[in-house]
Amino acid sequence: MPVLRNLICLIACLLGLAGCGPEPQQVKEKLPLQVFTALPTTVNAPANNPITQEKIALGRLLFFDPVLSGDKDVSCATCHHPDQGYAEFRDISIGVNGSGLGSKRTFKSPNSIPFVKRNAHTILNTAFNGMDPYGRYQPETGEMFWDNRVTGLEEQAVEPILALEEMRGLHYEKDQILSEVVQRLRSIPEYQDLFEEAFGPGDITAGKIGQAIATFERSLITTNSRFDQFMRGDRDAISSAELEGFELFKKVGCGNCHNGPMFSDYQQHVLGVPESKKLSLSDSGPAEDFAFRTPSLRNLRFTAPYMHNGSFTSLKRVLEFYEDISGGREENPHVSKDQYDPLIRKLNIRVRDMAAIVSFLNTLNDEDFSREIPESVPSGLPVGGEIE
Repeated sequence: MPVLRNLICLIACLLGLAGCGPEPQQVKEKLPLQVFTALPTTVNAPANNPITQEKIALGRLLFFDPVLSGDKDVSCATCHHPDQGYAEFRDISIGVNGSGLGSKRTFKSPNSIPFVKRNAHTILNTAFNGMDPYGRYQPETGEMFWDNRVTGLEEQAVEPILALEEMRGLHYEKDQILSEVVQRLRSIPEYQDLFEEAFGPGDITAGKIGQAIATFERSLITTNSRFDQFMRGDRDAISSAELEGFELFKKVGCGNCHNGPMFSDYQQHVLGVPESKKLSLSDSGPAEDFAFRTPSLRNLRFTAPYMHNGSFTSLKRVLEFYEDISGGREENPHVSKDQYDPLIRKLNIRVRDMAAIVSFLNTLNDEDFSREIPESVPSGLPVGGEIE
């Protein structure tokens, strides 16, 4: 009989019907990978848009030329100026019907144009958008903008031209503006020559405009920050205090979303960031769930104020916000803590850790990027638009 009982127990164990050993351990919730490496020193480009010096030169001129805007008063550089790290020192942008640069930019009077809803991303390193924790990415599929609404720099480059409050203005419909811009460029002999040098014989098209600007943007990379030097083997590139900040950055949970060479998972997360008081309507994002993309942490020196609507003027205030929401505080009346991304619960930021983390974040700054501004643009309009 003991033999029979042992046989029954063995069969039950194999079938999972009875416990014949220690209780199985509870499966732990998996966290995102925290992998950190240096940025690559070169960029990938789509097969149908290889990088050439002619395309970079043409793209730079288009980037600074307000001929691309409906009222010929705004250029890409208006909100992404090299003197401001190819971003701008203001919370949300003023595009059409504005004057001045960065924090000094104001609407003209009278005005019926709204603010741009979101903070202007820096163009620096957008060539690497979509990069995974191991440095792999496809330039055609890299996510763009705070809401990931388009992929690839070629698509990103023409989106502001289509947007009423950014560059299009009131005098052209969305389905008209690109045709208008193309006709303007075709009427300028210098642009005819430049497009032929960059693309060969053929008409100027909206697609070529996007390709030229995208190629210029791929030339704006910063791949030699002190953190990059450290990760490539120079152990003296960052201090012991900064290294302590890096370890705290990972330990408290910042690296769950801000990981990989670009310090971004390129996913959208619900955080409940406070609303901008400058907007008449709440910005709930395209899915109306208040989710916005994780920004890169590179070159933060040039990208204040922070978050998708520039709510916070300092990195310390950003960390204080994360401390508050991880503790269950609600800072946006439209977003309850039940809606917060589950990773918020994994954060454990303390006030005493903040200075060290900010010290580490400063190792991600790299000032070695082109600040070249054309002396003139082929349209003859003011370089950069009305920014003086």
